[in-house]
Amino acid sequence: MAADEFAPGLLGRRCWLELATGERIVLPTERWRAAPSPGDELLLRHCTGPTLDVGCGPGRLTAALLARGVPALGTDVSPVAVRLATEAGAPAVRRDVFEPQPGEGTWRHALLADGNIGIGGDPVRLLRRVRELLCDKGSALVEVDPPGGGVRHGRVRVATATPERGRWFDWAWVAADAVADVAGEAGMSTGWVRAAGGRWFAEVGR
Repeated sequence: MAADEFAPGLLGRRCWLELATGERIVLPTERWRAAPSPGDELLLRHCTGPTLDVGCGPGRLTAALLARGVPALGTDVSPVAVRLATEAGAPAVRRDVFEPQPGEGTWRHALLADGNIGIGGDPVRLLRRVRELLCDKGSALVEVDPPGGGVRHGRVRVATATPERGRWFDWAWVAADAVADVAGEAGMSTGWVRAAGGRWFAEVGR
């Protein structure tokens, strides 16, 4: 995946994921740079210690945690995301999640919001990696799809209203009722799964 495929959305443009099948999934770009929503609040309330925001984007969750006195750091492969996050007062590093991260093995929580469970196209591999980042009693707070969709993998690219299209890369989707199986394969256990603000979330622990 190229580093800045999501840059148009990060900069506020309307865009969507275009699948190889022709399906289009509109990206919630307005939410990325907005104040925390009711769904975000569910995630934030469960961050009770140092938190790594994986795929932090413009840093709204990282900044919100810091404002609540919770130590937090954003990490994102995109230089645009890291710049926007730091401009918003959220510390962030430009790093692929599969590369070494600051504080490996010490994070109380890792956030995978806004569909970031799809990073790399293999949710089991991603959660195994996140497990390495967490402390012994740590947990990942994951945004998932509504129940009924299972686990999907596919090639996608980011598209806008302009004729240009981004490069193809691997992505994945995990439905709420498939989280336990994915977590189990990754050597993790599922705590709660619930809806908030029209979105679905799960907590997955070591």
